[in-house]
Amino acid sequence: MRTSELVFVIALAGGLVACGETARLQVTDGIGPSPKLPEPNKTLFPTMNIAPAIGWADGAKPVAASGTHVGAFAENLDHPRWLYVLPNGDVLVAETNAPPKPDDNKGIKGWITKKVMGRAGAGVPSPNRITLLRDGNHDGVAETRTVFLENLNSPFGMTLVGNDLYVADTDRLLRFHYENGDTAIQNKPIKVVDLPGGTLNHHWTKNVIASKDGSKLYVTVGSNSNVGENGMDQEQGRAAIWEVDRATGNHRIFASGLRNPNGMAWEPQSGALWTAVNERDEIGSDLVPDYITSVKDGAFYGWPFSYYGQHVDERVDPQNPDLVAKAIAPDYAVGPHTASLGLTFAEGNRLPAQFKEGAFIGQHGSWNRKPHSGYKVIFVPFSGGKPSGQPVDVLTGFLNDEEKAMGRPVGVVIDQQGALLVADDVGNKVWRVSAAH
Repeated sequence: MRTSELVFVIALAGGLVACGETARLQVTDGIGPSPKLPEPNKTLFPTMNIAPAIGWADGAKPVAASGTHVGAFAENLDHPRWLYVLPNGDVLVAETNAPPKPDDNKGIKGWITKKVMGRAGAGVPSPNRITLLRDGNHDGVAETRTVFLENLNSPFGMTLVGNDLYVADTDRLLRFHYENGDTAIQNKPIKVVDLPGGTLNHHWTKNVIASKDGSKLYVTVGSNSNVGENGMDQEQGRAAIWEVDRATGNHRIFASGLRNPNGMAWEPQSGALWTAVNERDEIGSDLVPDYITSVKDGAFYGWPFSYYGQHVDERVDPQNPDLVAKAIAPDYAVGPHTASLGLTFAEGNRLPAQFKEGAFIGQHGSWNRKPHSGYKVIFVPFSGGKPSGQPVDVLTGFLNDEEKAMGRPVGVVIDQQGALLVADDVGNKVWRVSAAH
Protein backbone atom coordinates (compact mmCIF):
# COMPACT_ATOMS: atom_id res chain seq x y z
CA MET A 1 0.00 0.00 0.00
CA ARG A 2 1.39 3.42 -0.95
CA THR A 3 1.84 6.03 1.79
CA SER A 4 -0.86 8.26 0.29
CA GLU A 5 -3.32 5.35 0.32
CA LEU A 6 -2.47 4.50 3.90
CA VAL A 7 -3.03 8.08 5.02
CA PHE A 8 -6.37 8.09 3.27
CA VAL A 9 -7.44 4.80 4.87
CA ILE A 10 -6.51 6.06 8.34
CA ALA A 11 -8.42 9.29 7.77
CA LEU A 12 -11.40 7.40 6.43
CA ALA A 13 -11.41 4.89 9.26
CA GLY A 14 -11.38 7.79 11.69
CA GLY A 15 -14.79 9.00 10.63
CA LEU A 16 -15.63 8.69 6.97
CA VAL A 17 -16.38 12.39 6.93
CA ALA A 18 -16.24 14.90 4.13
CA CYS A 19 -13.01 15.10 2.20
CA GLY A 20 -11.92 16.41 -1.16
CA GLU A 21 -12.98 19.63 -2.84
CA THR A 22 -16.12 21.73 -2.46
CA ALA A 23 -18.66 22.70 -5.11
CA ARG A 24 -18.07 26.02 -6.80
CA LEU A 25 -21.52 26.12 -8.37
CA GLN A 26 -25.02 25.76 -7.00
CA VAL A 27 -26.97 22.56 -7.63
CA THR A 28 -29.37 24.68 -9.69
CA ASP A 29 -26.52 25.53 -12.08
CA GLY A 30 -26.51 21.85 -13.03
CA ILE A 31 -30.23 21.74 -13.78
CA GLY A 32 -32.08 22.32 -17.02
CA PRO A 33 -31.59 21.78 -20.76
CA SER A 34 -28.20 23.55 -20.77
CA PRO A 35 -26.45 22.91 -17.44
CA LYS A 36 -23.20 24.62 -16.56
CA LEU A 37 -20.29 22.24 -17.13
CA PRO A 38 -17.11 23.61 -15.52
CA GLU A 39 -13.69 22.16 -16.10
CA PRO A 40 -13.14 18.81 -14.36
CA ASN A 41 -11.72 19.14 -10.87
CA LYS A 42 -9.68 16.03 -10.25
CA THR A 43 -8.30 15.71 -6.74
CA LEU A 44 -5.88 13.32 -5.05
CA PHE A 45 -8.83 11.64 -3.36
CA PRO A 46 -12.42 11.62 -4.62
CA THR A 47 -14.85 13.88 -2.79
CA MET A 48 -16.77 12.05 -0.10
CA ASN A 49 -19.46 13.68 1.97
CA ILE A 50 -21.60 10.90 3.36
CA ALA A 51 -24.92 11.54 5.05
CA PRO A 52 -25.08 8.76 7.67
CA ALA A 53 -28.35 6.81 7.51
CA ILE A 54 -30.32 7.01 10.77
CA GLY A 55 -33.97 6.49 9.80
CA TRP A 56 -37.03 8.44 10.92
CA ALA A 57 -37.90 9.18 14.52
CA ASP A 58 -41.41 8.20 15.61
CA GLY A 59 -43.95 10.49 13.97
CA ALA A 60 -41.39 12.25 11.77
CA LYS A 61 -41.95 12.53 8.03
CA PRO A 62 -40.74 14.47 4.97
CA VAL A 63 -41.93 17.98 4.14
CA ALA A 64 -44.58 18.01 1.41
CA ALA A 65 -45.10 20.75 -1.18
CA SER A 66 -47.71 23.42 -0.56
CA GLY A 67 -51.18 22.11 -1.30
CA THR A 68 -50.20 18.49 -0.66
CA HIS A 69 -50.10 16.11 2.29
CA VAL A 70 -47.68 13.25 2.98
CA GLY A 71 -48.30 10.19 5.11
CA ALA A 72 -46.92 6.69 5.45
CA PHE A 73 -48.63 4.25 3.06
CA ALA A 74 -46.58 1.37 4.54
CA GLU A 75 -43.92 1.13 7.25
CA ASN A 76 -41.40 -1.36 8.64
CA LEU A 77 -40.34 -2.59 5.23
CA ASP A 78 -36.86 -3.92 4.50
CA HIS A 79 -34.96 -1.68 2.07
CA PRO A 80 -37.88 -0.89 -0.29
CA ARG A 81 -36.50 0.48 -3.55
CA TRP A 82 -38.94 0.07 -6.43
CA LEU A 83 -42.72 0.21 -6.89
CA TYR A 84 -45.29 -1.04 -9.35
CA VAL A 85 -49.07 -0.58 -9.32
CA LEU A 86 -51.18 -3.49 -10.55
CA PRO A 87 -54.44 -2.87 -12.48
CA ASN A 88 -56.58 -3.60 -9.40
CA GLY A 89 -54.68 -1.00 -7.36
CA ASP A 90 -52.44 -3.36 -5.42
CA VAL A 91 -48.91 -2.02 -4.99
CA LEU A 92 -45.84 -4.19 -5.44
CA VAL A 93 -42.66 -3.11 -3.66
CA ALA A 94 -39.27 -4.64 -4.37
CA GLU A 95 -37.45 -5.06 -1.05
CA THR A 96 -33.95 -5.43 -2.35
CA ASN A 97 -30.30 -4.49 -2.21
CA ALA A 98 -27.06 -5.28 -4.01
CA PRO A 99 -26.19 -8.95 -4.57
CA PRO A 100 -22.82 -10.42 -3.57
CA LYS A 101 -20.26 -9.20 -6.10
CA PRO A 102 -16.83 -10.19 -4.79
CA ASP A 103 -14.89 -8.95 -7.81
CA ASP A 104 -16.42 -5.47 -7.72
CA ASN A 105 -14.36 -2.68 -6.14
CA LYS A 106 -11.45 -4.76 -4.96
CA GLY A 107 -8.48 -3.36 -3.10
CA ILE A 108 -8.35 0.01 -1.37
CA LYS A 109 -11.11 1.50 -3.51
CA GLY A 110 -13.33 -1.45 -2.75
CA TRP A 111 -12.74 -1.09 0.97
CA ILE A 112 -13.64 2.59 0.78
CA THR A 113 -16.74 1.90 -1.27
CA LYS A 114 -18.01 -0.69 1.19
CA LYS A 115 -17.53 1.74 4.05
CA VAL A 116 -19.32 4.48 2.13
CA MET A 117 -22.26 2.27 1.19
CA GLY A 118 -22.58 0.93 4.71
CA ARG A 119 -22.62 4.39 6.24
CA ALA A 120 -25.14 5.56 3.64
CA GLY A 121 -27.52 2.72 4.49
CA ALA A 122 -26.81 0.43 1.54
CA GLY A 123 -24.71 -2.18 3.29
CA VAL A 124 -27.52 -4.49 4.40
CA PRO A 125 -28.13 -7.91 2.80
CA SER A 126 -30.80 -8.03 0.11
CA PRO A 127 -34.22 -9.30 1.28
CA ASN A 128 -34.71 -10.62 -2.26
CA ARG A 129 -38.49 -10.39 -2.24
CA ILE A 130 -41.44 -8.50 -3.62
CA THR A 131 -44.17 -7.55 -1.16
CA LEU A 132 -47.78 -6.78 -2.04
CA LEU A 133 -49.51 -3.85 -0.33
CA ARG A 134 -53.28 -3.41 -0.53
CA ASP A 135 -55.31 -0.40 0.59
CA GLY A 136 -58.74 -1.98 0.38
CA ASN A 137 -60.65 0.83 2.09
CA HIS A 138 -58.84 3.62 0.18
CA ASP A 139 -57.80 5.53 3.28
CA GLY A 140 -54.22 6.02 2.08
CA VAL A 141 -52.72 3.31 4.29
CA ALA A 142 -52.08 -0.28 3.21
CA GLU A 143 -53.84 -2.57 5.67
CA THR A 144 -52.92 -5.80 3.83
CA ARG A 145 -49.33 -6.93 3.33
CA THR A 146 -48.26 -10.27 1.88
CA VAL A 147 -45.07 -11.81 0.56
CA PHE A 148 -45.83 -11.80 -3.15
CA LEU A 149 -42.58 -13.32 -4.46
CA GLU A 150 -39.49 -14.49 -2.60
CA ASN A 151 -36.12 -16.14 -3.15
CA LEU A 152 -35.30 -13.73 -5.96
CA ASN A 153 -31.85 -12.36 -6.79
CA SER A 154 -31.76 -8.61 -6.09
CA PRO A 155 -35.05 -7.88 -7.89
CA PHE A 156 -35.80 -4.38 -9.05
CA GLY A 157 -38.09 -3.58 -12.01
CA MET A 158 -41.57 -5.07 -12.49
CA THR A 159 -44.15 -4.85 -15.26
CA LEU A 160 -47.38 -6.68 -16.16
CA VAL A 161 -48.53 -7.57 -19.67
CA GLY A 162 -51.83 -9.44 -19.66
CA ASN A 163 -51.34 -12.27 -17.19
CA ASP A 164 -47.55 -12.20 -17.51
CA LEU A 165 -45.69 -10.46 -14.71
CA TYR A 166 -42.06 -9.66 -15.55
CA VAL A 167 -39.46 -9.17 -12.83
CA ALA A 168 -35.93 -7.95 -13.54
CA ASP A 169 -33.52 -9.72 -11.23
CA THR A 170 -29.92 -8.51 -11.28
CA ASP A 171 -28.87 -11.26 -13.73
CA ARG A 172 -32.00 -12.33 -15.63
CA LEU A 173 -35.45 -11.26 -16.70
CA LEU A 174 -38.16 -13.57 -15.34
CA ARG A 175 -41.82 -14.16 -16.21
CA PHE A 176 -44.48 -15.31 -13.74
CA HIS A 177 -48.15 -16.13 -14.30
CA TYR A 178 -50.40 -13.67 -12.47
CA GLU A 179 -54.15 -13.67 -11.96
CA ASN A 180 -55.99 -10.48 -11.02
CA GLY A 181 -56.21 -10.22 -7.24
CA ASP A 182 -53.40 -12.65 -6.46
CA THR A 183 -51.71 -11.81 -3.17
CA ALA A 184 -48.92 -14.34 -3.64
CA ILE A 185 -47.36 -16.18 -6.58
CA GLN A 186 -46.25 -19.76 -6.06
CA ASN A 187 -45.64 -20.83 -9.66
CA LYS A 188 -42.08 -21.15 -10.86
CA PRO A 189 -40.65 -18.45 -13.12
CA ILE A 190 -39.74 -18.80 -16.75
CA LYS A 191 -36.48 -17.15 -17.75
CA VAL A 192 -36.96 -14.72 -20.63
CA VAL A 193 -33.33 -13.70 -21.09
CA ASP A 194 -30.07 -13.54 -19.14
CA LEU A 195 -28.90 -10.08 -18.11
CA PRO A 196 -25.31 -8.98 -17.39
CA GLY A 197 -24.50 -9.88 -13.79
CA GLY A 198 -21.81 -12.04 -12.25
CA THR A 199 -19.15 -11.47 -9.63
CA LEU A 200 -18.25 -8.07 -11.10
CA ASN A 201 -21.64 -6.33 -11.16
CA HIS A 202 -21.03 -2.68 -10.39
CA HIS A 203 -24.43 -1.16 -11.19
CA TRP A 204 -26.67 -4.05 -10.28
CA THR A 205 -30.20 -2.66 -10.64
CA LYS A 206 -32.21 -3.73 -13.68
CA ASN A 207 -35.52 -2.07 -14.51
CA VAL A 208 -38.15 -3.22 -17.03
CA ILE A 209 -41.19 -1.68 -18.70
CA ALA A 210 -43.34 -2.83 -21.61
CA SER A 211 -44.16 -1.12 -24.88
CA LYS A 212 -47.70 0.18 -25.25
CA ASP A 213 -48.72 -2.81 -27.38
CA GLY A 214 -46.98 -5.25 -25.06
CA SER A 215 -44.81 -6.81 -27.75
CA LYS A 216 -41.49 -5.43 -26.48
CA LEU A 217 -39.85 -5.10 -23.11
CA TYR A 218 -37.25 -2.45 -22.32
CA VAL A 219 -34.60 -3.25 -19.71
CA THR A 220 -32.01 -0.94 -18.15
CA VAL A 221 -28.49 -2.27 -17.65
CA GLY A 222 -25.99 -0.03 -15.84
CA SER A 223 -22.25 0.08 -16.46
CA ASN A 224 -19.73 -2.18 -14.74
CA SER A 225 -17.53 0.71 -13.60
CA ASN A 226 -17.37 4.45 -13.15
CA VAL A 227 -15.67 5.27 -16.47
CA GLY A 228 -14.53 1.96 -17.95
CA GLU A 229 -11.64 1.41 -15.53
CA ASN A 230 -12.39 -2.31 -15.35
CA GLY A 231 -11.82 -2.65 -19.08
CA MET A 232 -14.32 -2.35 -21.89
CA ASP A 233 -14.49 -6.12 -22.16
CA GLN A 234 -16.43 -5.98 -18.88
CA GLU A 235 -18.96 -3.58 -20.39
CA GLN A 236 -20.48 -5.85 -23.03
CA GLY A 237 -24.22 -5.20 -23.15
CA ARG A 238 -23.97 -2.64 -20.37
CA ALA A 239 -24.54 1.10 -20.01
CA ALA A 240 -27.55 0.56 -22.22
CA ILE A 241 -31.25 0.00 -22.57
CA TRP A 242 -32.14 -3.33 -24.12
CA GLU A 243 -35.17 -4.00 -26.28
CA VAL A 244 -36.40 -7.55 -25.68
CA ASP A 245 -38.93 -9.34 -27.86
CA ARG A 246 -41.52 -10.58 -25.39
CA ALA A 247 -42.42 -13.69 -27.38
CA THR A 248 -38.93 -14.99 -28.12
CA GLY A 249 -36.54 -13.34 -25.65
CA ASN A 250 -34.41 -12.09 -28.55
CA HIS A 251 -32.87 -8.75 -27.69
CA ARG A 252 -30.90 -5.87 -29.12
CA ILE A 253 -29.30 -2.70 -27.76
CA PHE A 254 -31.94 0.01 -28.12
CA ALA A 255 -29.69 2.85 -26.90
CA SER A 256 -26.18 2.92 -25.41
CA GLY A 257 -23.71 5.21 -23.66
CA LEU A 258 -26.10 5.55 -20.68
CA ARG A 259 -23.90 5.09 -17.59
CA ASN A 260 -26.57 3.95 -15.13
CA PRO A 261 -30.15 4.23 -16.36
CA ASN A 262 -32.82 3.40 -13.78
CA GLY A 263 -36.33 4.83 -14.04
CA MET A 264 -38.16 4.51 -17.37
CA ALA A 265 -41.56 5.79 -18.46
CA TRP A 266 -43.52 6.67 -21.58
CA GLU A 267 -44.13 10.39 -22.01
CA PRO A 268 -47.91 10.72 -22.49
CA GLN A 269 -48.01 13.31 -25.28
CA SER A 270 -45.11 12.26 -27.51
CA GLY A 271 -45.17 8.55 -26.67
CA ALA A 272 -41.37 8.68 -26.33
CA LEU A 273 -39.43 6.50 -23.92
CA TRP A 274 -37.72 8.51 -21.16
CA THR A 275 -35.16 7.42 -18.61
CA ALA A 276 -33.35 8.78 -15.55
CA VAL A 277 -29.57 8.32 -15.67
CA ASN A 278 -26.81 8.59 -13.06
CA GLU A 279 -23.70 10.14 -14.56
CA ARG A 280 -20.00 9.64 -13.68
CA ASP A 281 -18.08 10.53 -10.53
CA GLU A 282 -14.65 11.64 -9.33
CA ILE A 283 -14.17 14.82 -11.34
CA GLY A 284 -15.57 17.19 -8.75
CA SER A 285 -18.73 18.17 -6.92
CA ASP A 286 -20.07 20.04 -9.94
CA LEU A 287 -19.60 17.25 -12.51
CA VAL A 288 -21.35 15.46 -14.01
CA PRO A 289 -25.05 16.34 -13.67
CA ASP A 290 -27.42 13.40 -13.64
CA TYR A 291 -30.20 13.70 -16.20
CA ILE A 292 -33.52 12.64 -17.62
CA THR A 293 -33.80 12.21 -21.36
CA SER A 294 -35.92 10.89 -24.15
CA VAL A 295 -34.30 7.76 -25.52
CA LYS A 296 -33.83 7.57 -29.28
CA ASP A 297 -33.54 4.22 -31.02
CA GLY A 298 -29.90 3.57 -31.88
CA ALA A 299 -28.60 6.66 -30.11
CA PHE A 300 -25.30 6.85 -28.21
CA TYR A 301 -25.21 9.11 -25.14
CA GLY A 302 -21.45 9.30 -24.56
CA TRP A 303 -20.46 7.01 -21.71
CA PRO A 304 -17.65 6.45 -20.97
CA PHE A 305 -15.84 8.50 -23.60
CA SER A 306 -17.75 11.75 -23.22
CA TYR A 307 -20.54 13.42 -21.27
CA TYR A 308 -23.29 15.83 -22.23
CA GLY A 309 -22.69 15.24 -25.86
CA GLN A 310 -19.06 15.61 -26.82
CA HIS A 311 -17.34 16.76 -23.61
CA VAL A 312 -14.45 14.30 -23.64
CA ASP A 313 -13.57 12.44 -20.44
CA GLU A 314 -9.79 12.33 -20.60
CA ARG A 315 -9.56 9.60 -17.96
CA VAL A 316 -10.78 6.95 -20.40
CA ASP A 317 -8.03 4.94 -22.06
CA PRO A 318 -8.10 4.30 -24.94
CA GLN A 319 -10.14 7.21 -26.27
CA ASN A 320 -12.76 6.74 -28.98
CA PRO A 321 -13.18 9.95 -31.02
CA ASP A 322 -15.43 8.23 -33.57
CA LEU A 323 -17.99 7.38 -30.92
CA VAL A 324 -17.65 10.80 -29.29
CA ALA A 325 -18.57 12.36 -32.62
CA LYS A 326 -21.85 10.42 -32.52
CA ALA A 327 -22.70 11.23 -28.90
CA ILE A 328 -25.88 13.22 -28.35
CA ALA A 329 -26.64 15.36 -25.34
CA PRO A 330 -29.49 14.41 -23.00
CA ASP A 331 -32.61 16.54 -22.74
CA TYR A 332 -32.59 17.82 -19.17
CA ALA A 333 -30.08 17.84 -16.31
CA VAL A 334 -31.31 17.23 -12.77
CA GLY A 335 -28.24 18.25 -10.76
CA PRO A 336 -24.78 16.80 -10.10
CA HIS A 337 -24.59 13.63 -7.98
CA THR A 338 -28.29 13.77 -7.07
CA ALA A 339 -28.58 10.01 -7.78
CA SER A 340 -31.83 10.51 -9.64
CA LEU A 341 -33.39 7.05 -9.82
CA GLY A 342 -37.19 7.12 -9.83
CA LEU A 343 -39.13 8.45 -12.82
CA THR A 344 -42.84 8.56 -13.48
CA PHE A 345 -45.01 10.92 -15.48
CA ALA A 346 -47.87 12.92 -13.99
CA GLU A 347 -50.61 11.22 -16.00
CA GLY A 348 -53.51 10.24 -13.73
CA ASN A 349 -52.40 12.17 -10.65
CA ARG A 350 -54.82 14.24 -8.57
CA LEU A 351 -52.32 16.62 -7.03
CA PRO A 352 -52.57 20.42 -7.39
CA ALA A 353 -52.57 21.97 -10.87
CA GLN A 354 -48.82 22.71 -10.93
CA PHE A 355 -48.20 18.94 -11.03
CA LYS A 356 -50.54 18.09 -13.89
CA GLU A 357 -48.01 17.83 -16.72
CA GLY A 358 -44.45 16.67 -16.21
CA ALA A 359 -42.28 14.08 -14.49
CA PHE A 360 -41.73 13.14 -10.85
CA ILE A 361 -38.10 12.24 -10.05
CA GLY A 362 -36.90 10.39 -6.95
CA GLN A 363 -33.44 11.67 -6.01
CA HIS A 364 -31.66 9.19 -3.74
CA GLY A 365 -29.05 11.77 -2.77
CA SER A 366 -25.29 12.28 -3.04
CA TRP A 367 -22.42 10.72 -1.16
CA ASN A 368 -19.74 12.44 -3.25
CA ARG A 369 -20.67 16.11 -3.37
CA LYS A 370 -19.95 18.87 -0.87
CA PRO A 371 -22.48 20.21 0.02
CA HIS A 372 -25.05 17.43 -0.47
CA SER A 373 -27.41 17.29 -3.43
CA GLY A 374 -30.61 15.36 -4.02
CA TYR A 375 -32.35 13.76 -1.04
CA LYS A 376 -35.71 14.88 -2.33
CA VAL A 377 -38.48 14.21 -4.83
CA ILE A 378 -38.81 16.83 -7.54
CA PHE A 379 -41.28 17.54 -10.33
CA VAL A 380 -40.02 18.68 -13.73
CA PRO A 381 -42.81 20.50 -15.60
CA PHE A 382 -43.37 19.57 -19.25
CA SER A 383 -45.09 21.31 -22.14
CA GLY A 384 -45.67 19.71 -25.52
CA GLY A 385 -43.89 16.54 -24.47
CA LYS A 386 -40.67 18.31 -23.38
CA PRO A 387 -39.32 19.77 -20.11
CA SER A 388 -40.42 23.35 -19.56
CA GLY A 389 -39.05 25.37 -16.66
CA GLN A 390 -37.34 24.73 -13.35
CA PRO A 391 -38.15 21.78 -11.08
CA VAL A 392 -40.56 22.06 -8.18
CA ASP A 393 -39.80 20.36 -4.86
CA VAL A 394 -42.42 17.74 -4.00
CA LEU A 395 -40.87 16.10 -0.92
CA THR A 396 -37.93 17.47 1.05
CA GLY A 397 -36.62 17.15 4.60
CA PHE A 398 -34.90 13.78 4.18
CA LEU A 399 -31.74 15.24 5.79
CA ASN A 400 -31.87 16.56 9.33
CA ASP A 401 -30.05 19.61 10.69
CA GLU A 402 -26.94 17.50 11.28
CA GLU A 403 -26.89 16.35 7.64
CA LYS A 404 -27.90 12.83 8.58
CA ALA A 405 -30.26 10.89 6.33
CA MET A 406 -33.58 10.02 7.90
CA GLY A 407 -34.66 8.68 4.54
CA ARG A 408 -33.63 8.37 0.89
CA PRO A 409 -36.28 8.41 -1.86
CA VAL A 410 -35.99 5.94 -4.74
CA GLY A 411 -38.91 4.65 -6.84
CA VAL A 412 -41.97 6.81 -7.59
CA VAL A 413 -45.38 5.80 -9.02
CA ILE A 414 -48.92 7.18 -9.25
CA ASP A 415 -51.43 5.02 -7.38
CA GLN A 416 -54.97 4.21 -8.48
CA GLN A 417 -56.38 7.14 -6.48
CA GLY A 418 -54.03 9.63 -8.14
CA ALA A 419 -51.57 10.05 -5.27
CA LEU A 420 -47.80 9.78 -5.59
CA LEU A 421 -46.11 6.85 -3.86
CA VAL A 422 -42.41 7.10 -2.95
CA ALA A 423 -40.19 4.20 -1.84
CA ASP A 424 -37.78 5.22 0.95
CA ASP A 425 -35.05 2.60 1.36
CA VAL A 426 -33.41 4.15 4.43
CA GLY A 427 -36.64 5.06 6.22
CA ASN A 428 -38.06 1.63 5.25
CA LYS A 429 -41.36 3.20 4.32
CA VAL A 430 -43.51 3.95 1.32
CA TRP A 431 -44.68 7.55 1.50
CA ARG A 432 -47.94 8.72 -0.09
CA VAL A 433 -48.31 12.29 -1.34
CA SER A 434 -51.91 13.41 -1.92
CA ALA A 435 -53.76 16.68 -2.40
CA ALA A 436 -54.35 18.50 0.90
CA HIS A 437 -57.97 18.56 2.02
